[in-house]
Amino acid sequence: MTGGHPRRKLDDIIHSPVRLSVMAVLAVTDEVDFRYLKETVEVSDSLLSKHIAVLQNADYVNVTKGVARNRPTTWFSLTETGSAAYREYVSTLNQIIGNGTAEEKSDAS
Repeated sequence: MTGGHPRRKLDDIIHSPVRLSVMAVLAVTDEVDFRYLKETVEVSDSLLSKHIAVLQNADYVNVTKGVARNRPTTWFSLTETGSAAYREYVSTLNQIIGNGTAEEKSDAS
């Protein structure tokens, strides 16, 4: 057996459904605010904060605090490290899906 199954390369930091959802939103935007991200991912304030802390500690997400429309606001964006990790994660998922599809086709023959 050479290299093992691609699932072994999946990033445990991203693998949580909430963190994967956050990364997916941030991968297609430059920057989003807390409220938008919370509503898009459909989680509570506290759950989003918990998962953002994990991503920030891994240097996957930038957190910027400031004021918008006279209100304190927090914005999030992917770091270069986070962007690379997300691309690798998606690539690994595609390898897993591709392997499964190839196996299904050969079993059907």
